[in-house]
Amino acid sequence: MSGTGIRPERADKPQRHKITGDVHLLLRRGDEVLFGRRRNTGFADGAWHLPSGHLEAGESVVDALVREAEEEIGVLIEVGDVGFSHVMHNSSAGGRVAFFFTVSKWQGEPVNREPEKCSGLGWFALDALPDPMIEYCRVAMRRIGGGASFSTFGW
Repeated sequence: MSGTGIRPERADKPQRHKITGDVHLLLRRGDEVLFGRRRNTGFADGAWHLPSGHLEAGESVVDALVREAEEEIGVLIEVGDVGFSHVMHNSSAGGRVAFFFTVSKWQGEPVNREPEKCSGLGWFALDALPDPMIEYCRVAMRRIGGGASFSTFGW
């Protein structure tokens, strides 16, 4: 293809890593954080996990968190009340970046708005996390409790 200006792909060139973004809510009530117990999801059913979800195209991580909070537990959160806590690069499913945010002020009472995917909600202290729990979330919670803003998991 001489003279076309197009270069063939090099076989030895590494592929770009594609990442899925997740948001996780630490809804704080004093020393306690709200968790939901997973069910009928096909992944870690029976385990406790923070209210969370995937980042959608064209959405900021904070907007995703606010949306997921309303969808999953029925609380309204103002963007200005969202505080960054932690980011984790997680190797699961080919690579994910999980953003953890803390919120201590919201409107409404948390309720289980997704009973088909969550068997119940519970408040747990940071030093008494529930069992069983999704392991990457447990690691992130321990790191958050220790003041770390970044971690990796599974690499």
